[in-house]
Amino acid sequence: MIAFRKSELFQAAVSLLYPATCAICGKNVRIGEYLCDDCEAKIDRIVPPFCQTCSEPFEGSINGAFRCANCTHRTIYFDAAVAAYRGRGIVRDVIHKFKYNRQMYLRHLVARWLRAALDDERLGDHQFDVIVPVPLHPARQRERGFNQASLIAELLSAQTSVPCRALLKRIRYTTTQTALDRSERMENLHNAFRLRKNVDVRGLGVLLVDDVLTTGSTLSECARVLKRAGATSVHAATAARA
Repeated sequence: MIAFRKSELFQAAVSLLYPATCAICGKNVRIGEYLCDDCEAKIDRIVPPFCQTCSEPFEGSINGAFRCANCTHRTIYFDAAVAAYRGRGIVRDVIHKFKYNRQMYLRHLVARWLRAALDDERLGDHQFDVIVPVPLHPARQRERGFNQASLIAELLSAQTSVPCRALLKRIRYTTTQTALDRSERMENLHNAFRLRKNVDVRGLGVLLVDDVLTTGSTLSECARVLKRAGATSVHAATAARA
C-alpha cells in the first residue's frame, strides 16, 4: 500500500512539472491520454459499409457484406485486412509524428488504434498463434532507427498474450510505394520478402501487423510467403486505412 501511494505521489509530481499535452494541439490532457477531447472527436472510425477483404470504406448504401472491385479483380493472399480508423487528418498526423519525427511515445496511441481493429468480427472470431510485424529492409531500418510495425506489434502482443515473432525478412530494397498505383506496388514488392532461417509456420494462424494499410499490396505479398510456407490462415490488422 505504501509503495502504491509513493507511486501515486510520483505521478502527481511528474504531471505538475511535465503536464501531459495533446499531441496535436498542445492542450493539457489527462495522464495516459495523448489527444484532447476535441482532437479525439475528429478522428474517423471506419464503419460499414466497407470491403470485407481490405476494409476500404464505401460512400454509399450497401446492406450486407461485399468485396470491392479492387479486391475482386486481383489475387489477394490475406484472408482479411482490418483497420479501425481512417488514415487521414489527425490519425495521419499522429502516425507521421511517430514514424518520421521519432516521437516514440506516440507508439502507445498507434498501438491503441491497432488494438481496436481486433474488435472486428473478421478478427475476433479467430485464434491467432503468432503476431508477425511487416519487416523493413535492413537499410531502411538503419536509416529510420526502428521498425514502427515491430514496436506496435510488441505492444499488441503484451495486451493479447499472443507471441510476437519477426518471422519475415525483407530481402529486396524497394523504391518508395507512395507514388505507385496498385499494380505498380504489387510488381515493386514481388519476391521482396522471405521467411527467416529455421522458421516453421506450418499449421499456424498468423496475424500480420503494420501501421497503415494503403492498397494491401505489402500485406498480400507477406501473406503469400507465409501461406506458401504452410500457414493455415493469414489475417492482417493495421492502425489505419489510407
